[in-house]
Amino acid sequence: MNDAAPAPSSASVPEPRSRARVRAPELRGRSWINTGGEELSLAELRGRTVILDFWTFCCINCLHVIDELRELEERHKDTVVVVGVHSPKFVHEAEHAAVVDAVERYGVAHPVLDDPELATWKQYAVRAWPTLVVIDPEGYVVAQHAGEGHVHAIERRVTELEAEHGAKGTLRRGRAPFTPPEPVAGELRFPGKVLALPGGTFLVSDTTRHQVVELAADGETVLRRIGSGERGLADGAAEAVRFNEPQGLALLPGGEVLVADTVNHALRRLDPATGAVVTVAGTGAQWWQGAPTEGPAREVALSSPWDVAWFEGRVWVAMAGVHQLWTYDPESGTVAAAAGTTNEGLVDGPAAEAWFAQPSGLAVAADGSRLWVADSETSALRWIERERAHGAGGAGSSGADGRTGGGFVVRTAVGTGLFDFGHRDGPADQALLQHPLGVTALPDGSVAVCDTYNHALRRYDPATGEVSTLATELREPSGAVLAPGASGEADGAPEIVVVESARHRLTGLRLPEDAVRVEGVAHRTQRAATEVAPGALRLDVVFQAPAGQKLDTRYGPATRLVVSSTPPELLAEGEGPGTELHREVRLSGTEGTEGVLHVSAMAASCDEEGEYPACHMHQQDWGVPVRLTAGGADRLPLVLAGLDG
Repeated sequence: MNDAAPAPSSASVPEPRSRARVRAPELRGRSWINTGGEELSLAELRGRTVILDFWTFCCINCLHVIDELRELEERHKDTVVVVGVHSPKFVHEAEHAAVVDAVERYGVAHPVLDDPELATWKQYAVRAWPTLVVIDPEGYVVAQHAGEGHVHAIERRVTELEAEHGAKGTLRRGRAPFTPPEPVAGELRFPGKVLALPGGTFLVSDTTRHQVVELAADGETVLRRIGSGERGLADGAAEAVRFNEPQGLALLPGGEVLVADTVNHALRRLDPATGAVVTVAGTGAQWWQGAPTEGPAREVALSSPWDVAWFEGRVWVAMAGVHQLWTYDPESGTVAAAAGTTNEGLVDGPAAEAWFAQPSGLAVAADGSRLWVADSETSALRWIERERAHGAGGAGSSGADGRTGGGFVVRTAVGTGLFDFGHRDGPADQALLQHPLGVTALPDGSVAVCDTYNHALRRYDPATGEVSTLATELREPSGAVLAPGASGEADGAPEIVVVESARHRLTGLRLPEDAVRVEGVAHRTQRAATEVAPGALRLDVVFQAPAGQKLDTRYGPATRLVVSSTPPELLAEGEGPGTELHREVRLSGTEGTEGVLHVSAMAASCDEEGEYPACHMHQQDWGVPVRLTAGGADRLPLVLAGLDG
């Protein structure tokens, strides 16, 4: 996730392998979740290894880490306590009820500290979501890792700590302090997406219950459930199949349904007649940087596919986990990356050069010319279309003009980047959304946006370039579909059926002829800027291969660093990719100039021993707010993996 924490208030980020003993600061926040109302302290957890997981529930990388930790928690359940520290990016994520919902939604089975003021994360000098901090049984910090892909190294460290402190007599075994929430009744639980079937019924991804549910035309009556309700990846008959937090649904030309099985990193084909399910794409493992991005669908790994749509003769996939759009061709049985570089941000232009940030919703325009994209982390509405000789037209567009050719181009209708969001209507270049997860094409050529964290349904009209509000007081709308038969003709305005995810239901709305215009509010992600000196600045990404591993240079350089800035003119020198994890850049501006440095780092390591050594990928994006100040720092260290000693 390309976001960074406030600068540390008292201590700089340590160098790797530091032997200084650093006592872990106490945990401070608003309240605790999953503890039965009890407050926890590190003193109470002394004798066990504590893993702090700094996360926020909008962040796909954070959700990956939650899933990575599940097996470690189970294998070391009597010696390890994982504590989630929820540190919000968006305004909505600072609401306590929303955090409680997120903990249940994503099956978080450990204590969580709700820290809306970022008190604990500042104490630990955290700079990015997600970050993992390991505290030994005596209460000292022994490791810090930013990003995902580090759990294998952490488990090795945990095993070492068990042996070391078992021998010293400082290991205390026992169950982690975890009180699960009370089970909640209801037909749906945090549903994700909805699909209208030709017969007039609805399919809904009942995400938290790991099922796909068919509802009657009333949107309430359950006709059948597909899936056992247990996490897993298993094909078969309707009652035996297993999903893992399914999301998007798309109707294929032959009448079958494709399901984006998000946490399984797979696409599943569902036969509506029988309910039988078969996996058609994905290996069940998560894609990692350097892995193939095209080939036979069952042999290429995917990464958190969140939505699917049939466009231009194939299935397009919102690959939220790698900030790209991929395609799946059912005829050839192949997949391929189609748009996006894997860098996280908002950059328009030719599809292969565009940047996305967690694309989470797809919809094909009424005339079939565009694929609309809800790009959630940039709070943006974007689209992809065939390149052509002239610009795409329509107010509110941005980016490069289309060019003659058979490729695709990406454009933005609403949104400016990773840090600006809000609820404001009007001209598209001034309008603001807040983490939208769904889009729906309307019969008149406009598009409805499930503006999830604003609890609203918004509308963008390409003909006028205006954004308006169709409905408010929804609760985390995440997907919507036109009711069967809706056309917007003489029979009146069409009805749209919205997934109110946090109300666990479908809600039917008659689209108003005149939408409301909300003057609204604007927000920026609140993070204190790091004061740096104008001119030369040394960027140092701190990485130390975990014990028992070495850098994997078998196929070329083992590390990669990409640097850019907002605004672009902040960087006078040093922009672009390279293979070293340190770089001298030059910052341009006067006293008080502010901006954001975007730093993306990757390192590949492999086990030192074994005939077939396992390979590991460590990666993280940072967005570091900086302010140019005379006397400011001339070095910016960022920990990818370090402080292990």
